[in-house]
Amino acid sequence: MFTHPDISIIVPIYNEESNIRVLYQQIDDVFRLIPQSFEIVFVDDGSKDKSLSILTQLHKEHKGKVKVVSLSRNFGHQLALSAGFSQCKGKAAIVMDADLQDPPSLIKEFIAKWVEGYKIVYGVRQERQGETFFKKFTAALFYKLIRLMTSIDIPENAGDFYLLDRKVVDFLNSLRERHRFIRGLIAWVGYKRIGVPYVRQKRLSGTTKYSLWKLIKFSWDAVTSFSFAPLRFVSWLGGFFAIISFCSILIIIYMKLFTDRTIIGWSSLMAVVLFVGGIQLLAIGIIGEYIARIGDDVKARPLYAVSQILE
Repeated sequence: MFTHPDISIIVPIYNEESNIRVLYQQIDDVFRLIPQSFEIVFVDDGSKDKSLSILTQLHKEHKGKVKVVSLSRNFGHQLALSAGFSQCKGKAAIVMDADLQDPPSLIKEFIAKWVEGYKIVYGVRQERQGETFFKKFTAALFYKLIRLMTSIDIPENAGDFYLLDRKVVDFLNSLRERHRFIRGLIAWVGYKRIGVPYVRQKRLSGTTKYSLWKLIKFSWDAVTSFSFAPLRFVSWLGGFFAIISFCSILIIIYMKLFTDRTIIGWSSLMAVVLFVGGIQLLAIGIIGEYIARIGDDVKARPLYAVSQILE
């Protein structure tokens, strides 16, 4: 009779051909030292290199331990994780990337905290080796802005390296929103949680898949998923300029009626008109972003398309 594994390891894959086997071996080495059984759910997110063929061969070599979910195209990291959550069978799930920046050796400590009763166990990066000053600065700024603009308590320096109890996984599977910020959803769910500090290593090989534009888009999805702050900001800005305009009208009327001076200047007038017009377009754009997200959710399209599943 088939029994579900204790732990599912969910690994999204996008062009990681040189890291896959090393990652599997390190995970397997960890579980040789602990009593829990495991499965690894690799989610190929439309890789263009040999990642899928390597995953297929790994599945043949380790049936029962390796599961491969191949998406029909690149849907993005967050939806690849969602596909992994929907296919994992473990009593708990551990999420990690394939670049080995997050050490598999920490899995043992994650599981120990889970056994103690914690439903969410997440890694906290005390040091980030091999990353530029710009990357570290923008990461710190991202967490501070998210905490400032949203009402959810997202731990600082906690990335996509965490353990989730089955209850949390099932809850995430019940959510159908398209523009996902899974770290935020996990924090929003609640439950008893704890952080485990570690040093983030350099990438084993290959290059990061997050360009500056993707990081900006990811940050925007995070803000708009959990906060109305952008809408409130343009409302406050509109109110501020309305007050300034009203005061300006009073000054102009006063000068016209009680003095012999008037305010002249076509260039200054046009500058004000263009500036206010820009603010209006910004407000319309932000409102449009929220409406577009509502439209995506109302369409209720599937989050992703699966090409094949190797169990």
